[in-house]
Amino acid sequence: MRGNTKGKEGAVQGELPLGKRPKRTPRHGGWRPGAGRKRSGPRRRVAHVKRPSTAFRYPVHVTTRVRSDVARLRNFELCSVLRRAFVRGCQKDAFRICQFSIQGNHIHMICEAKDAASLAAGVQAWEVRVARGLNRVLGRKGRVFDDRYHCEVIKTPRQTRAALCYVMQNARRHGEHLDARWNGIDPFSSAWWFDGWRDQGWRRGLMPPEERTVAPAGSWLLNVGWRRCGLLELEEVPAVRRREEQRRAR
Repeated sequence: MRGNTKGKEGAVQGELPLGKRPKRTPRHGGWRPGAGRKRSGPRRRVAHVKRPSTAFRYPVHVTTRVRSDVARLRNFELCSVLRRAFVRGCQKDAFRICQFSIQGNHIHMICEAKDAASLAAGVQAWEVRVARGLNRVLGRKGRVFDDRYHCEVIKTPRQTRAALCYVMQNARRHGEHLDARWNGIDPFSSAWWFDGWRDQGWRRGLMPPEERTVAPAGSWLLNVGWRRCGLLELEEVPAVRRREEQRRAR
């Protein structure tokens, strides 16, 4: 707005002393530097997004991770607790655990489920069994698992083979020592129940487990499809580990 001085001739226009409007200080909402929830540690956490849809015909690679104050899982005393959880929780009406491997602070599983809700219910029930067993043996209380489980739906034979290799040979990926008395297989996995090894000679001299710890697969991808891409070698290392070694060698 502008105002005029007295008279028409020689009038001089002047601005009203309104001043500039002050900038508003941002409050809630919108992007700004430093906003948002801070990370609780160096590892990226599983995003709280909607789970992908699935069905029995699509296997799912599930990864669960335990808290840092939980003992290392790759020991035979704790393995007996996990074995009981697998025996009792590997097969429900709409959920199956078909293969697994236990690492120091996380567990990989190949599962089948009717849908996303059945997958979530099955994994949750299994985690409850594991948590109660570990807390009882370790004499601790509270949460055992550090975060939400991570899952990847598998839809092709090649992807299925890669996931099986990653899970069954995950100890080799992490450079774990495999005692010679196990003939090259990982004793902290479902290797005995996996029939996709190219060489089955490693079974000679080993006693089979007393109870089955995984459920028979029902999907075409886990029973037939992935085999068209080649059976697993006993000393095969997952492609992820090979790529990491190649990058370090450059």
